[in-house]
Amino acid sequence: MNITPKVKKILSHYESDCPGTKANLARMMMQGKLGGTGKLVILPVDQGFEHGPARSFAKNPDAYDPHYHFQLAIDAGLNAYAAPLGFLEAGADSFAGQIPLILKANSANSLAPKDGVPDQAVTASVSDALRLGCSAIGFTIYPGSHGAFEMMEEIRELAEEAKAAGLAVVIWSYPRGEGISKDGETGMDICAYAAHMAALLGAHIIKVKPPTAHLEQGEAKKVYEAEKIAIGSMAERIRHVTQACFAGRRIVVFSGGNAKSEKDLLNEIRGIRDGGGNGSIIGRNTFQRPRAEALKLLESIVGIYKGE
Repeated sequence: MNITPKVKKILSHYESDCPGTKANLARMMMQGKLGGTGKLVILPVDQGFEHGPARSFAKNPDAYDPHYHFQLAIDAGLNAYAAPLGFLEAGADSFAGQIPLILKANSANSLAPKDGVPDQAVTASVSDALRLGCSAIGFTIYPGSHGAFEMMEEIRELAEEAKAAGLAVVIWSYPRGEGISKDGETGMDICAYAAHMAALLGAHIIKVKPPTAHLEQGEAKKVYEAEKIAIGSMAERIRHVTQACFAGRRIVVFSGGNAKSEKDLLNEIRGIRDGGGNGSIIGRNTFQRPRAEALKLLESIVGIYKGE
């Protein structure tokens, strides 16, 4: 693996990390069709835990099989594949060494009481990640939730252990809670704040939702208006989120979100590219489509990030 100058520069931003962690970051960044470009497209398949099997896989029944997702990520030339413990265990031997893996170490589910505190259970360990040959662990936090502080303490402990073992840390930072409106969950100020929190917690790779121009907090809105922070276009909003992550010194990828048309999805990804985002971590919008259609869509997404 001949690491490109672009990837070497990104690795140089992680000044406290051991060679093992940097090697695992390099494996992800040098993998697949975007290898060496500094851009990433990752397939995440944790939706079965989050939404249930029928809601996640019935549109494309082949996707009930964990092997389907390993193969989809490999054939599409993606940088990594992320999933909970059981899904990775179901294909870890058959696909060993073929694509970098990210073990999603906590999960929620839609059976939990709707009036409960937004939270997730820790469902996997660093030992599991090492046993399965993973390059990283993934973890979700809910800034704004009454459970946020406990989640932050959980990832602090897991991240310390992961980094000591040479693994990278990916944090999904999804704002939600009683004090945040539905629009606020993807509002510009809240999204940038959530991304910054993930960086402060020591994430190597930060995953957030693409932000809207909505401003949720009154005090933040005053600053955005006084400083004339540009947030009118998707590219401007993406640029501001990456700025919030240590002026671009951390890798930031953006979720695909709810199912949407191909045209809308690709336009959104162009905005991520133009704003300097590092890429996409996109699940339902690909694996819920038939395989040939999913591969074609992923080829288009990769092409956008390659500047084609």
